[in-house]
Amino acid sequence: MGATEIVVILFLVTLGAVLVFALVSKKKIEDRRHDPAATKSTLAEDKSSTGKPADV
Repeated sequence: MGATEIVVILFLVTLGAVLVFALVSKKKIEDRRHDPAATKSTLAEDKSSTGKPADV
């Protein structure tokens, strides 16, 4: 196995890992967005900007 094959395999594995991470993160964000009981971000229009941030 040459260097070219190793680079291609590493590229594909890395691309797959990033894709899975992105999809999992997107699902978590969408679930939180649709949850009415979730705490709001301080950037939301109807939340005080001086309050505690939601992700802390």
